Amino acid sequence: MEIEALRGEIDRIDDELVSLFLKRMGISLQVAAYKQAHKLPVLDRTRERALLSRVAAKSDDADMQLYIRLLYASLLGLSRSYQRKSGVGIQHTGLSSRIRESAAKNAQNVLPASAVVACQGVEGAYSSLACERLFRHPDIMFFSSFDDVFSAVQQGLCRYGILPVENSTAGSVNRVYDLMARHNFYIVKSVRLKVEHALLAKPGVKLADVREIFSHEQAIEQCSAFLSGLPNVRVTVCENTAAAAKRVSESDRADVAAISSKDCMALYGLSMLGEGIQNNANNYTRFICIGREPEIFSGADKTSLMLTLPNRPGALYDVLSRFYALDINLLKLESRPKPGGDFEFLFYFDIEAPVYSENFLQMMDELEASTEQFCYFGSYSELL
Repeated sequence: MEIEALRGEIDRIDDELVSLFLKRMGISLQVAAYKQAHKLPVLDRTRERALLSRVAAKSDDADMQLYIRLLYASLLGLSRSYQRKSGVGIQHTGLSSRIRESAAKNAQNVLPASAVVACQGVEGAYSSLACERLFRHPDIMFFSSFDDVFSAVQQGLCRYGILPVENSTAGSVNRVYDLMARHNFYIVKSVRLKVEHALLAKPGVKLADVREIFSHEQAIEQCSAFLSGLPNVRVTVCENTAAAAKRVSESDRADVAAISSKDCMALYGLSMLGEGIQNNANNYTRFICIGREPEIFSGADKTSLMLTLPNRPGALYDVLSRFYALDINLLKLESRPKPGGDFEFLFYFDIEAPVYSENFLQMMDELEASTEQFCYFGSYSELL
Protein backbone atom coordinates (compact mmCIF):
# COMPACT_ATOMS: atom_id res chain seq x y z
CA MET A 1 0.00 0.00 0.00
CA GLU A 2 1.09 3.55 -0.70
CA ILE A 3 1.80 5.87 2.24
CA GLU A 4 -1.34 7.94 1.69
CA ALA A 5 -3.49 4.80 1.72
CA LEU A 6 -1.86 3.64 4.94
CA ARG A 7 -2.44 7.04 6.54
CA GLY A 8 -6.04 6.95 5.43
CA GLU A 9 -6.47 3.57 7.10
CA ILE A 10 -4.96 4.94 10.33
CA ASP A 11 -7.31 7.95 10.19
CA ARG A 12 -10.29 5.60 9.86
CA ILE A 13 -9.13 3.52 12.83
CA ASP A 14 -8.50 6.70 14.85
CA ASP A 15 -12.06 7.84 14.20
CA GLU A 16 -13.34 4.51 15.54
CA LEU A 17 -11.04 4.70 18.57
CA VAL A 18 -12.19 8.21 19.48
CA SER A 19 -15.84 7.20 19.17
CA LEU A 20 -15.30 4.15 21.39
CA PHE A 21 -13.17 6.19 23.83
CA LEU A 22 -15.97 8.74 24.30
CA LYS A 23 -18.49 5.94 24.81
CA ARG A 24 -16.24 4.20 27.35
CA MET A 25 -15.62 7.40 29.32
CA GLY A 26 -19.36 8.03 29.54
CA ILE A 27 -20.05 4.53 30.85
CA SER A 28 -17.16 4.78 33.34
CA LEU A 29 -18.83 7.92 34.72
CA GLN A 30 -22.09 6.00 35.19
CA VAL A 31 -20.22 3.19 36.98
CA ALA A 32 -18.58 5.69 39.35
CA ALA A 33 -21.95 7.37 40.05
CA TYR A 34 -23.50 3.97 40.85
CA LYS A 35 -20.67 3.14 43.26
CA GLN A 36 -21.04 6.51 44.95
CA ALA A 37 -24.81 6.11 45.30
CA HIS A 38 -24.41 2.62 46.82
CA LYS A 39 -21.44 3.64 49.00
CA LEU A 40 -19.05 1.34 47.17
CA PRO A 41 -15.32 2.13 46.77
CA VAL A 42 -14.80 4.09 43.56
CA LEU A 43 -11.32 2.59 43.09
CA ASP A 44 -11.28 -1.20 42.65
CA ARG A 45 -7.69 -2.44 42.29
CA THR A 46 -8.76 -6.07 41.89
CA ARG A 47 -11.02 -5.16 38.98
CA GLU A 48 -8.26 -3.08 37.35
CA ARG A 49 -5.70 -5.90 37.60
CA ALA A 50 -8.18 -8.37 36.12
CA LEU A 51 -8.99 -5.97 33.29
CA LEU A 52 -5.31 -5.45 32.41
CA SER A 53 -4.71 -9.21 32.37
CA ARG A 54 -7.81 -9.85 30.26
CA VAL A 55 -7.04 -7.30 27.54
CA ALA A 56 -3.35 -8.22 27.42
CA ALA A 57 -4.26 -11.88 26.87
CA LYS A 58 -6.02 -10.94 23.62
CA SER A 59 -2.59 -10.86 21.96
CA ASP A 60 -0.20 -13.79 21.60
CA ASP A 61 2.75 -11.41 21.13
CA ALA A 62 4.60 -10.74 24.42
CA ASP A 63 5.69 -7.29 23.27
CA MET A 64 2.16 -6.35 22.28
CA GLN A 65 0.86 -7.59 25.64
CA LEU A 66 3.14 -5.05 27.33
CA TYR A 67 1.97 -2.25 25.03
CA ILE A 68 -1.66 -3.16 25.67
CA ARG A 69 -1.09 -2.99 29.43
CA LEU A 70 0.55 0.43 29.07
CA LEU A 71 -2.30 1.67 26.90
CA TYR A 72 -4.98 0.54 29.32
CA ALA A 73 -3.10 1.77 32.39
CA SER A 74 -3.17 5.23 30.78
CA LEU A 75 -6.82 4.81 29.87
CA LEU A 76 -7.75 3.89 33.45
CA GLY A 77 -5.87 6.92 34.75
CA LEU A 78 -7.77 9.19 32.33
CA SER A 79 -11.07 7.62 33.41
CA ARG A 80 -10.35 8.31 37.08
CA SER A 81 -9.39 11.89 36.30
CA TYR A 82 -12.59 12.42 34.28
CA GLN A 83 -14.67 10.96 37.11
CA ARG A 84 -13.08 13.29 39.64
CA LYS A 85 -13.39 16.34 37.36
CA SER A 86 -17.09 15.55 36.97
CA GLY A 87 -17.44 15.52 40.76
CA VAL A 88 -18.02 11.77 41.06
CA GLY A 89 -16.02 10.09 43.78
CA ILE A 90 -13.93 13.13 44.69
CA GLN A 91 -13.67 14.09 48.33
CA HIS A 92 -13.34 17.85 48.77
CA THR A 93 -10.85 18.29 51.57
CA GLY A 94 -10.95 22.08 51.74
CA LEU A 95 -7.34 22.56 50.65
CA SER A 96 -8.36 24.21 47.38
CA SER A 97 -10.58 26.63 49.30
CA ARG A 98 -7.74 27.53 51.67
CA ILE A 99 -5.43 28.15 48.70
CA ARG A 100 -8.04 30.40 47.06
CA GLU A 101 -8.52 32.38 50.28
CA SER A 102 -4.80 32.91 50.83
CA ALA A 103 -4.24 33.93 47.20
CA ALA A 104 -7.15 36.40 47.34
CA LYS A 105 -5.96 37.85 50.67
CA ASN A 106 -2.45 38.57 49.39
CA ALA A 107 -3.30 39.35 45.74
CA GLN A 108 -2.01 42.93 45.95
CA ASN A 109 0.86 42.27 48.38
CA VAL A 110 4.54 41.45 48.00
CA LEU A 111 7.20 40.45 50.49
CA PRO A 112 7.77 43.26 52.98
CA ALA A 113 10.87 45.40 52.52
CA SER A 114 11.91 44.76 56.13
CA ALA A 115 11.53 41.60 58.19
CA VAL A 116 13.37 39.47 60.73
CA VAL A 117 14.85 36.63 58.67
CA ALA A 118 16.66 33.47 59.81
CA CYS A 119 19.73 32.30 57.85
CA GLN A 120 22.12 29.45 58.44
CA GLY A 121 25.82 30.28 58.89
CA VAL A 122 27.54 33.58 59.56
CA GLU A 123 27.82 36.98 57.86
CA GLY A 124 28.68 36.56 54.20
CA ALA A 125 26.95 33.17 53.79
CA TYR A 126 25.21 32.59 50.46
CA SER A 127 21.90 32.34 52.36
CA SER A 128 22.37 35.92 53.54
CA LEU A 129 23.13 37.03 49.96
CA ALA A 130 19.90 35.37 48.81
CA CYS A 131 18.09 37.10 51.68
CA GLU A 132 19.36 40.49 50.55
CA ARG A 133 18.00 39.84 47.07
CA LEU A 134 14.53 39.17 48.46
CA PHE A 135 14.37 41.87 51.15
CA ARG A 136 15.50 45.47 50.87
CA HIS A 137 16.26 45.91 54.58
CA PRO A 138 16.37 42.49 56.24
CA ASP A 139 17.14 42.03 59.93
CA ILE A 140 19.13 38.81 59.63
CA MET A 141 19.52 36.39 62.53
CA PHE A 142 22.17 33.73 61.95
CA PHE A 143 21.79 30.16 63.18
CA SER A 144 24.26 27.29 63.23
CA SER A 145 22.09 24.72 61.44
CA PHE A 146 19.27 24.36 58.93
CA ASP A 147 17.21 22.73 61.67
CA ASP A 148 17.54 25.90 63.76
CA VAL A 149 16.29 28.00 60.83
CA PHE A 150 13.14 25.87 60.54
CA SER A 151 12.62 26.04 64.31
CA ALA A 152 13.11 29.84 64.46
CA VAL A 153 10.32 30.30 61.92
CA GLN A 154 8.04 27.64 63.39
CA GLN A 155 8.34 29.13 66.89
CA GLY A 156 7.78 32.70 65.67
CA LEU A 157 11.24 33.98 66.55
CA CYS A 158 11.69 35.04 62.90
CA ARG A 159 8.96 35.82 60.39
CA TYR A 160 10.87 34.24 57.53
CA GLY A 161 13.76 31.86 56.93
CA ILE A 162 16.08 31.30 53.96
CA LEU A 163 17.20 27.78 53.01
CA PRO A 164 19.10 26.32 50.01
CA VAL A 165 17.29 23.45 48.32
CA GLU A 166 19.25 22.65 45.16
CA ASN A 167 22.28 23.56 43.11
CA SER A 168 22.59 23.31 39.35
CA THR A 169 25.89 21.44 39.69
CA ALA A 170 25.74 19.47 42.94
CA GLY A 171 22.01 18.73 43.01
CA SER A 172 19.62 18.78 45.95
CA VAL A 173 20.58 19.78 49.49
CA ASN A 174 19.48 16.50 51.06
CA ARG A 175 19.68 17.73 54.64
CA VAL A 176 17.08 20.41 53.95
CA TYR A 177 14.74 17.96 52.23
CA ASP A 178 15.02 15.57 55.20
CA LEU A 179 14.08 18.39 57.57
CA MET A 180 11.05 19.42 55.52
CA ALA A 181 9.16 16.36 56.75
CA ARG A 182 9.77 17.29 60.40
CA HIS A 183 8.67 20.92 60.48
CA ASN A 184 5.55 22.96 59.85
CA PHE A 185 6.19 25.76 57.36
CA TYR A 186 5.11 27.27 54.04
CA ILE A 187 7.23 28.43 51.12
CA VAL A 188 6.29 32.02 50.25
CA LYS A 189 8.99 32.84 47.67
CA SER A 190 12.08 31.39 46.02
CA VAL A 191 15.14 32.94 44.45
CA ARG A 192 17.84 31.65 42.12
CA LEU A 193 21.28 32.97 43.03
CA LYS A 194 24.36 32.71 40.82
CA VAL A 195 27.13 31.20 42.92
CA GLU A 196 30.76 32.06 42.14
CA HIS A 197 33.32 30.50 44.42
CA ALA A 198 36.72 31.92 45.25
CA LEU A 199 39.69 30.49 47.11
CA LEU A 200 40.52 32.82 49.98
CA ALA A 201 43.50 32.90 52.35
CA LYS A 202 45.30 35.30 54.64
CA PRO A 203 47.24 38.11 52.95
CA GLY A 204 50.70 36.94 51.91
CA VAL A 205 49.74 33.25 51.65
CA LYS A 206 50.39 31.71 48.22
CA LEU A 207 48.60 28.76 46.63
CA ALA A 208 51.76 26.65 46.97
CA ASP A 209 51.65 27.22 50.74
CA VAL A 210 48.14 25.81 51.20
CA ARG A 211 47.86 22.40 52.84
CA GLU A 212 44.21 22.43 53.95
CA ILE A 213 41.05 23.92 52.47
CA PHE A 214 37.78 24.42 54.37
CA SER A 215 34.31 24.72 52.87
CA HIS A 216 30.77 23.38 52.83
CA GLU A 217 30.29 19.96 51.22
CA GLN A 218 28.20 21.37 48.36
CA ALA A 219 30.82 24.01 47.52
CA ILE A 220 33.52 21.32 47.63
CA GLU A 221 31.55 19.23 45.14
CA GLN A 222 30.95 22.25 42.92
CA CYS A 223 34.73 22.91 42.81
CA SER A 224 35.83 19.28 42.42
CA ALA A 225 37.78 19.89 39.19
CA PHE A 226 39.83 22.68 40.76
CA LEU A 227 40.49 20.62 43.89
CA SER A 228 41.60 17.60 41.84
CA GLY A 229 44.56 19.71 40.72
CA LEU A 230 45.71 20.03 44.35
CA PRO A 231 46.47 16.39 45.27
CA ASN A 232 48.56 17.24 48.34
CA VAL A 233 45.92 19.47 49.91
CA ARG A 234 43.51 18.16 52.53
CA VAL A 235 39.86 19.19 52.09
CA THR A 236 37.84 19.61 55.30
CA VAL A 237 34.06 20.00 55.39
CA CYS A 238 32.59 22.68 57.61
CA GLU A 239 29.07 23.95 58.17
CA ASN A 240 29.11 26.92 55.80
CA THR A 241 31.28 28.65 53.19
CA ALA A 242 31.27 31.92 55.15
CA ALA A 243 32.11 30.00 58.34
CA ALA A 244 35.05 28.52 56.43
CA ALA A 245 36.32 32.02 55.56
CA LYS A 246 35.88 33.15 59.16
CA ARG A 247 37.74 30.06 60.38
CA VAL A 248 40.69 30.85 58.12
CA SER A 249 40.79 34.50 59.20
CA GLU A 250 40.83 33.51 62.88
CA SER A 251 43.39 30.72 62.47
CA ASP A 252 47.02 31.20 63.42
CA ARG A 253 48.04 28.93 60.56
CA ALA A 254 49.51 30.22 57.28
CA ASP A 255 48.74 27.08 55.25
CA VAL A 256 44.93 27.13 55.21
CA ALA A 257 42.38 28.54 52.75
CA ALA A 258 38.62 28.59 52.27
CA ILE A 259 36.29 28.16 49.34
CA SER A 260 33.80 30.95 49.81
CA SER A 261 32.15 33.91 48.10
CA LYS A 262 34.14 36.99 47.07
CA ASP A 263 32.06 38.98 49.53
CA CYS A 264 33.85 37.21 52.37
CA MET A 265 37.23 38.50 51.19
CA ALA A 266 36.70 42.06 52.45
CA LEU A 267 34.43 40.92 55.26
CA TYR A 268 37.13 38.76 56.87
CA GLY A 269 40.27 40.53 55.66
CA LEU A 270 41.41 37.78 53.30
CA SER A 271 43.08 37.76 49.89
CA MET A 272 42.05 35.86 46.76
CA LEU A 273 44.14 32.94 45.49
CA GLY A 274 41.65 31.89 42.83
CA GLU A 275 38.46 33.32 41.34
CA GLY A 276 35.56 31.49 39.67
CA ILE A 277 36.92 28.08 40.67
CA GLN A 278 33.56 26.26 40.39
CA ASN A 279 33.25 23.53 37.75
CA ASN A 280 30.48 25.31 35.88
CA ALA A 281 30.40 29.00 35.09
CA ASN A 282 26.59 28.86 35.18
CA ASN A 283 26.44 27.65 38.77
CA TYR A 284 23.17 28.53 40.48
CA THR A 285 21.68 27.69 43.85
CA ARG A 286 17.96 27.88 44.46
CA PHE A 287 16.86 29.18 47.86
CA ILE A 288 13.38 29.09 49.38
CA CYS A 289 11.93 31.68 51.72
CA ILE A 290 9.70 30.05 54.33
CA GLY A 291 7.14 31.41 56.76
CA ARG A 292 4.97 30.04 59.54
CA GLU A 293 1.70 30.89 57.74
CA PRO A 294 0.73 30.44 54.08
CA GLU A 295 1.25 33.66 52.12
CA ILE A 296 0.40 33.31 48.45
CA PHE A 297 1.43 36.49 46.64
CA SER A 298 0.50 37.75 43.19
CA GLY A 299 2.07 35.75 40.35
CA ALA A 300 2.39 32.51 42.29
CA ASP A 301 2.84 29.78 39.69
CA LYS A 302 4.95 27.19 41.50
CA THR A 303 3.85 24.78 44.21
CA SER A 304 5.83 22.36 46.38
CA LEU A 305 4.32 19.18 47.84
CA MET A 306 5.38 16.13 49.79
CA LEU A 307 3.55 12.82 49.92
CA THR A 308 3.97 9.13 50.64
CA LEU A 309 2.62 6.37 48.44
CA PRO A 310 1.65 2.75 49.07
CA ASN A 311 4.36 0.21 48.32
CA ARG A 312 2.77 -1.36 45.26
CA PRO A 313 3.43 -1.38 41.50
CA GLY A 314 1.99 1.63 39.72
CA ALA A 315 1.49 3.85 42.78
CA LEU A 316 3.81 6.58 41.52
CA TYR A 317 2.53 6.19 37.96
CA ASP A 318 -1.01 6.79 39.22
CA VAL A 319 0.05 10.18 40.61
CA LEU A 320 2.09 11.14 37.55
CA SER A 321 -0.77 10.25 35.23
CA ARG A 322 -2.93 12.82 37.04
CA PHE A 323 -0.42 15.55 36.29
CA TYR A 324 -0.51 14.57 32.64
CA ALA A 325 -4.30 14.33 32.48
CA LEU A 326 -4.73 17.76 34.09
CA ASP A 327 -1.99 19.35 31.95
CA ILE A 328 0.16 20.31 34.96
CA ASN A 329 3.91 20.61 34.42
CA LEU A 330 6.12 18.66 36.83
CA LEU A 331 9.32 20.62 37.47
CA LYS A 332 10.97 18.32 39.97
CA LEU A 333 10.52 14.94 41.62
CA GLU A 334 12.74 14.11 44.58
CA SER A 335 12.61 11.01 46.78
CA ARG A 336 14.11 10.71 50.26
CA PRO A 337 13.99 7.85 52.79
CA LYS A 338 11.12 8.23 55.25
CA PRO A 339 12.44 8.84 58.79
CA GLY A 340 11.84 5.68 60.81
CA GLY A 341 10.39 3.91 57.78
CA ASP A 342 11.32 0.44 56.59
CA PHE A 343 12.52 1.13 53.03
CA GLU A 344 9.71 3.68 52.65
CA PHE A 345 10.18 6.93 50.77
CA LEU A 346 8.84 10.45 50.82
CA PHE A 347 8.24 12.02 47.41
CA TYR A 348 8.74 15.76 46.91
CA PHE A 349 7.15 17.49 43.93
CA ASP A 350 7.66 20.95 42.47
CA ILE A 351 4.92 21.71 39.97
CA GLU A 352 4.20 24.62 37.67
CA ALA A 353 0.62 25.87 37.44
CA PRO A 354 -1.13 29.20 38.11
CA VAL A 355 -2.57 29.15 41.60
CA TYR A 356 -6.06 30.08 40.30
CA SER A 357 -6.11 27.28 37.72
CA GLU A 358 -9.11 24.98 38.18
CA ASN A 359 -7.01 21.97 37.15
CA PHE A 360 -4.44 22.85 39.81
CA LEU A 361 -7.06 23.24 42.54
CA GLN A 362 -8.66 19.94 41.52
CA MET A 363 -5.26 18.27 41.75
CA MET A 364 -4.71 19.57 45.28
CA ASP A 365 -8.00 18.12 46.49
CA GLU A 366 -7.36 14.81 44.73
CA LEU A 367 -3.88 14.33 46.17
CA GLU A 368 -4.85 15.29 49.71
CA ALA A 369 -7.81 12.89 49.63
CA SER A 370 -6.13 9.91 47.98
CA THR A 371 -2.54 9.68 49.28
CA GLU A 372 -1.34 8.17 52.55
CA GLN A 373 0.43 11.29 53.77
CA PHE A 374 0.24 14.67 52.07
CA CYS A 375 1.91 18.00 52.87
CA TYR A 376 1.24 21.20 50.99
CA PHE A 377 4.37 23.35 51.30
CA GLY A 378 2.97 26.44 49.60
CA SER A 379 2.49 28.23 46.29
CA TYR A 380 4.89 31.00 45.27
CA SER A 381 6.79 32.72 42.49
CA GLU A 382 10.54 32.58 41.90
CA LEU A 383 12.86 35.54 41.55
CA LEU A 384 15.46 34.93 38.84
